[in-house]
Amino acid sequence: MSETLVPEKALTPASARRRSEHSMPFVLAALPLLLLFAAAVLLFWLSESKMEGAFRYWEIFIPIVAIVSLGSGWSQAYLSGNSRLWYVLKQAVHWGALIALLYLLNTHGIRALMNAQQYTAVLIYLLAFGTVLAALHMDLKLLVFGLFLAFCAYVIAVPTANPALAMVGNILRIADAQTNPTMASLWVAGIGLAASLFLLVMMRAAVMGKRASAARNTA
Repeated sequence: MSETLVPEKALTPASARRRSEHSMPFVLAALPLLLLFAAAVLLFWLSESKMEGAFRYWEIFIPIVAIVSLGSGWSQAYLSGNSRLWYVLKQAVHWGALIALLYLLNTHGIRALMNAQQYTAVLIYLLAFGTVLAALHMDLKLLVFGLFLAFCAYVIAVPTANPALAMVGNILRIADAQTNPTMASLWVAGIGLAASLFLLVMMRAAVMGKRASAARNTA
């Protein structure tokens, strides 16, 4: 999902040029973000339509987001100068802790105290906060996606007279935002995806700039 890391000292002008020529195309690099937003909107629609057991799909979605985060954050690790091993350990601890927390919720009787709607909202909130923290520490490209998940969780937690839907409806001129939250989520997801792609462009530009600088220093 992101470019394979190469130690700076191994970069020469010729190798840097080859790396640039063989870098992952932007469309492929953007595909994980597109799939994450699309899947989140679909799961939000299933949850809003009161599909029985929709929360189970959110549970499956959490490790998928973790895998995407692991592969997507290599470029930021490269820019930060972190080793591959340290990066993988941080990702494993971060997402492992979140999955362990969900396991405890289900095995210590806490899940039984919530209905399906409440549990779904808790799931999405935990995923949203986990994604935002992962974005701030390991992969900034997922920041807006995490905020979008928080929006989805809030709408599910407050199904009537939701202030977030009212604000989105006013800003985007969506007349039926309160009665059609899925449409509102599509608009918010589209804006979030555009912002995430902008962060992706900035990250790729920073990586290429660092490689070019390393190549000049070793020339």
